[in-house]
Amino acid sequence: MRNAIGGVVLLLAGVLAGHSQAQGCGGSYLVQRGDSLTLIAASFYQDAGKWTAIHSANIDQIGEDPNNLRAGMQLRLRCIDGRPTGLEGGTTAPALPLAAAAPLVVAPGNAATRRKINILTGGDFWPFTDRAAPNGGMLTEVVQAAMQSANPTQGFAIHWVDDWAAHQEPLLSNALLDIGFPWLKPECANDPESYGCANLLYSGSMFEVLMLLFVDKSRPMAFQSDADLQGKTLCRPAGYPTFMLDQRGRNWLKNGVITLKTPQSPGDCLRLLVEGEVDGVVLNEFLGRGKIKDMGLGERVGVAEGKPISIEGMHMVVHRSHPDGPAFLAAFEQGLADIRANGRYQSIIEAHMSRVWAGF
Repeated sequence: MRNAIGGVVLLLAGVLAGHSQAQGCGGSYLVQRGDSLTLIAASFYQDAGKWTAIHSANIDQIGEDPNNLRAGMQLRLRCIDGRPTGLEGGTTAPALPLAAAAPLVVAPGNAATRRKINILTGGDFWPFTDRAAPNGGMLTEVVQAAMQSANPTQGFAIHWVDDWAAHQEPLLSNALLDIGFPWLKPECANDPESYGCANLLYSGSMFEVLMLLFVDKSRPMAFQSDADLQGKTLCRPAGYPTFMLDQRGRNWLKNGVITLKTPQSPGDCLRLLVEGEVDGVVLNEFLGRGKIKDMGLGERVGVAEGKPISIEGMHMVVHRSHPDGPAFLAAFEQGLADIRANGRYQSIIEAHMSRVWAGF
């Protein structure tokens, strides 16, 4: 994304014009001719690297390629660490209290809960599901609110099993628990025989996350097109889905366009990166940025210039063999539609995202 002096002038003019008309943090910004996401992030957040925060909040308009920004788009800028101020539609405070929020506590399953819709998730998937996070993480709170709105007659319960490898097999496949979240959805039109396509039904997306390429700043690499990764060695932790590397006709793995290393953890991937063993690490935006911060690699590792590897939705799933699965999934989707319509969904997302981004 290219900087332009004219774009800076127009952007600053828009900011100054808006200060006299609006109050609060976050809000709406009208894209001007010459703008880019990095320019907007640098001006409003004083951090060009937060362009991905703007992109992820406006995927519905921008699409997968951040270079698709067009003059006249009305972007939603989240409140991050007290910025930006002075835009129309800003709020004086996050809609939900965060600092005092207590972790979600869920009772273990028992005979009484078997009559309920039993929902499966796991921990250590920050910021989406994490028992140490406020309200169990962002998507746990979304699911809780959606199911409360759906108000199924049999009730519902959320259960935590931290062994993610056991979720689809055997817990969901044997209806030991009914539905589970959050899962990425493969491109089933091109890979109908994959496990996720052949065996699972998916809800609509609860949230879209950017899958980014993290690179060593001493060996910068851009990702603008598939040709940029020809012959490169990438890293993705063992057990993490890799379908995004072959979808949309890429076939990076199937055709040997890239070499993939799969160590045990995201931290192992980042260590291989700084040791020069791999050219890039593919992780979701929040996991990648969080691990970089935890490992003290902020001066060494950053997001590759260009565009995300992909944008993936987070879904509720049910096994196709479950006799009541489609009805349970429909109840969840109705509740999700309800909280989107009444603003509860957006309040949850904005409150969590403000907290997450402030931490970076």
